[in-house]
Amino acid sequence: MRVLKLAVLILLALVVVVVGIGSLLPKDFAVERSVEMSTSPEVVFDRVNSLRTWDAWSPWIARDLSIVNTYSGPEVGVGATVTWTSEKSGDGKQTITLSERPKRIETALDFGDMGQPSAYWTFEPSGEGVQVTWGLTGTTSGPLGGYFAKMMDGWVGADYEDGLARLKEVVEEVPAGE
Repeated sequence: MRVLKLAVLILLALVVVVVGIGSLLPKDFAVERSVEMSTSPEVVFDRVNSLRTWDAWSPWIARDLSIVNTYSGPEVGVGATVTWTSEKSGDGKQTITLSERPKRIETALDFGDMGQPSAYWTFEPSGEGVQVTWGLTGTTSGPLGGYFAKMMDGWVGADYEDGLARLKEVVEEVPAGE
């Protein structure tokens, strides 16, 4: 009986320490990936500025065929919205909130109870091409939010790298001037 009480006290102490540290860790996160593309900033910008073209390069659609997208608002630019449902990936919504051709795009994401981060894209001329950056920022919540913020780069970074590689393939197939 004494061993059981000791085990319970140790377990309780560990939970208190883990939750305590988690609540003290910063809850803000930022994920960012970049890649050089051999095309103009305008070509890449136009692909990203229309959420309807994301199916051609989205890392999530490539691995989850159960995703169903519904589009609303304008076809391009501010107000363009995609809402998705998925058996595997969950449900969500993304809306373009800023569109400065050919420099920057910002979007608001809504994952319901899982959070409402913001994403951004920048398109910087570089040599004979463009440096494309895809980023995500937000704040986690709850007593374990600090841990989740620390893990966000590992969770999302690989998807952003995959998406940028797929986008690069798509845009570098586009003939100049289109």
